[in-house]
Amino acid sequence: MSANRPFVLTIAGFDPSGGAGILADAKTFEQHHVYGFAVNTGNTIQTENEFYEIQWTDLDFFLKSVEKLFQNYTIKAVKIGIIPSLDYLKEIVLLVKRLSPKTKIIWDTVLKSTTEFDFINIKNQAFLIEILKEIDLITPNYDEILQLSSEEINAETIAENLSDYCAVLLKGGHNPDEIGVDYLYLKNKIFRLRPKENLVFEKHGSGCVLSSAITANLALGQDLKTACGNAKKYTETYLQSNQTKLGYHYA
Repeated sequence: MSANRPFVLTIAGFDPSGGAGILADAKTFEQHHVYGFAVNTGNTIQTENEFYEIQWTDLDFFLKSVEKLFQNYTIKAVKIGIIPSLDYLKEIVLLVKRLSPKTKIIWDTVLKSTTEFDFINIKNQAFLIEILKEIDLITPNYDEILQLSSEEINAETIAENLSDYCAVLLKGGHNPDEIGVDYLYLKNKIFRLRPKENLVFEKHGSGCVLSSAITANLALGQDLKTACGNAKKYTETYLQSNQTKLGYHYA
């Protein structure tokens, strides 16, 4: 095991197709030259085209695994993917903060699969905000961020409001006005991240790739804006890798 590589952790589901979840995160970590750990929140039955079923990991068993990793390694950053509830998410975040207060936490807010399978419903806005205060970055797309607010307002306003609690990367894949343009909302600052390439192909798990690339970049010491910009470039290369929904990873 290389002493020169920082440790990172993905907390996400297992996708047998390898396009999303912990397998996609592990591939991304390796290409970024960080050492990746993984703890599974749930086993899924799915392909790149359809989601069938999920079996969630028992919370107590899951937390024991996370705790053992933090007791044995200095983990610089954690990426969180699909989780069954806000209560589950809160337990994860509080445990990480208790064991390693300086560890960066990135939540990829996957609320449903691309085939409309719901993972989590946000019903308690105050409870969500309490959790967001302990998270460094969330990465919703334009559809997901609408579900993170109890108010019927536009995505940009929600992102700006939530940035009072944590940084928000509003992904542009579903941006109705500027396809592919991401916006990074920090407290009192907004950065526009334009795509370098226009010809890309839809990929299963591209959000997982982006968030895990950001996680790796933060662990490597990059500031948040640089980490997001470099992760965007990496993800665009992934999207260009072939014309199928299962992409290839390149350094």
